[in-house]
Amino acid sequence: MSAWILDQQYQALSADFASLDAVFALQGERLTKDPLSEVILIERDGVRYYVKRYWGAGKGLRRFIGRPRVKAEWQNLKNFAKWGVPTASIVAYGLERKRGSFVRGALITRELDNTEDLALLAKRNDPRLRDKDWVVGVSHQLARATRTLHEHHFTHNDLKWRNLLVNDRAELFFIDCPTGSFWWGPLLRYRIVKDLACLDKVAKYKLSRSQRLRFYLQYRGRERLNASDKKRIRQIVGFFEGRE
Repeated sequence: MSAWILDQQYQALSADFASLDAVFALQGERLTKDPLSEVILIERDGVRYYVKRYWGAGKGLRRFIGRPRVKAEWQNLKNFAKWGVPTASIVAYGLERKRGSFVRGALITRELDNTEDLALLAKRNDPRLRDKDWVVGVSHQLARATRTLHEHHFTHNDLKWRNLLVNDRAELFFIDCPTGSFWWGPLLRYRIVKDLACLDKVAKYKLSRSQRLRFYLQYRGRERLNASDKKRIRQIVGFFEGRE
């Protein structure tokens, strides 16, 4: 059984995107490849598209039960859009099963114009990271979006700078979230700390202590720390100790 959906506004691209067979036949610039998937970049009529093709459902138990990674990714991006978290537009998505088992799947997103990921900016010591106003604006967007995810009991689980894009207007976007999921109780609190620790893993080298603290206060929506905030900050700072 195969299920494939091409967004109505992209029907003009049906020759390339109308079916899984067509999508898996596409040729383009390969950006990444791993045992489960690959990403290629193609351009049509001056617009670039990222085509992520999966031939594995995921690691561990996900190979046999639960939703495949490709389905998790498109569902998570749809949730981001529903919650008002800026993300890439989904062009097409779907998967194929045989006797109930995952065979293959794909997700196509439209490129976000004039964007770079924050990890790339950090790697080259981009001057924007030394612009206090720019940092405040991006930090505020990041804090608001991260708080939105967590308020929905959802954590990204890979909230690294490389999965955050910023454009030439200093607008922030969340991408690549195949392992994000919903959590409750102690597991949610642990995953929240992990998300925030992933963000701080690079921030501690590229931003000042006051900028990092301002981000946390923006995330919490308050002016000063209370006792629980101080405890959580200690957990965030110590999360990757001995593992870096």
